[in-house]
Amino acid sequence: METAYTHCTLCPRACGVDRTAGARGFCGADDTMYVARAALHPWEEPPISGTRGSGTVFFAHCTLGCVFCQNRSISRRGADSGKAVTPERLAEICMELQARGAHNINLVTASHYAPSVARALRLARAEGLCIPVVYNTGGFETVETLRLLDGLVDVYLPDFKYYSSYYAGLYSAAPDYPDFAREAIGEMVRQTGAPVFDADGLLVRGTVIRHLMLPGLAGDTAQVLRCIAEQWGDRVLVSLMRQYTPFEMDAHPELDRRITDAEYAEAVEQFSTLGLSGFLQDGESISESFIPAFDGEGV
Repeated sequence: METAYTHCTLCPRACGVDRTAGARGFCGADDTMYVARAALHPWEEPPISGTRGSGTVFFAHCTLGCVFCQNRSISRRGADSGKAVTPERLAEICMELQARGAHNINLVTASHYAPSVARALRLARAEGLCIPVVYNTGGFETVETLRLLDGLVDVYLPDFKYYSSYYAGLYSAAPDYPDFAREAIGEMVRQTGAPVFDADGLLVRGTVIRHLMLPGLAGDTAQVLRCIAEQWGDRVLVSLMRQYTPFEMDAHPELDRRITDAEYAEAVEQFSTLGLSGFLQDGESISESFIPAFDGEGV
């Protein structure tokens, strides 16, 4: 599968560079995986974090260029954060996190390393990995790359950032994001089916769509929520997030504020009216709690 790196089309940008020769496309990665952090993470949605935390692996580099990215120290093209890891070492990391009590393995922003990740997951399963694998993504994916992970990922956790191609281009350098995100989420739902919980209320299979509200984009949020309801309905869970935090927004002063209570309340009303199930957020930061907004068995 690593031959995918010789003419890389793993993400929708389809740069076509030979990463095995050291060339780097938009994401900034060559054919060596870089992991910036691996740890138990307590601040995901409740059925993912559980009581002991999600075994989160943060990968360096990213296929998007979000101006508001909170992980810019590891996501930007020129970032050199993290350690080089082989698929064999990534499999070991997964096993180590399982041994520490992680409820799942949570792979964050891994699409540009998908062939290597798939190999690592196969190795880990052969070595005894038995907890669910969560694929945590910005949503800018191709169906072809996601199919490399079919049968290896139990829970997809994609963003659905924008409905408008204008905002997607302005804030994430990806005007085609909405079309690719819709197709990608459709493939994720095909692979996982409807959400399934275990006896302890932990999510063991399914797709959870995250939407981070941005200042002034209430209309776009409404369209995202409507699209989710129309296309996937009760086959997905939705996490409506208000934790946006401005950071060095001189170039985009319209984004230099937090989401107001009134903006979030309006979106929550739409969420309810559309009959969506999932999670609402209590407070402005990721450290604040998520509130389950559905009646899932065991939750």
